[in-house]
Amino acid sequence: MVRIAGVDLPRRKRIEYALTSIYGVGLGTSQTILKKVGINPSLTSDELEDQQVIAIREVLESDFKVEGDLRRTIGLNLKRLSEINCFKGRRHRVGLPVRGQRTRTNARTRRGSKKTVAGKKK
Repeated sequence: MVRIAGVDLPRRKRIEYALTSIYGVGLGTSQTILKKVGINPSLTSDELEDQQVIAIREVLESDFKVEGDLRRTIGLNLKRLSEINCFKGRRHRVGLPVRGQRTRTNARTRRGSKKTVAGKKK
């Protein structure tokens, strides 16, 4: 089993898709890493040799911010926005959409499920 950046990569998956299980690595980043290292993206993660795994690990550590460092950076950015009391920070604090989306309808993911109110008897 291949372990990179504290994450066990899934077995029997092509390495370009297996690398996306690391937080902060998408498909484009994964392909860039493999191109730098010179690994065939159609190999599965089981077929990698030790030198290839070490090379991938070195490129990830030197060129990209992933996993804990990235989570910490994002958390600090949100905390800063909240502390300076800007619009985006207030929206994050209350749990509403941040980027100008409407909330009268939609926005169920951020606002939570609809709460039913009993009808008034006549």
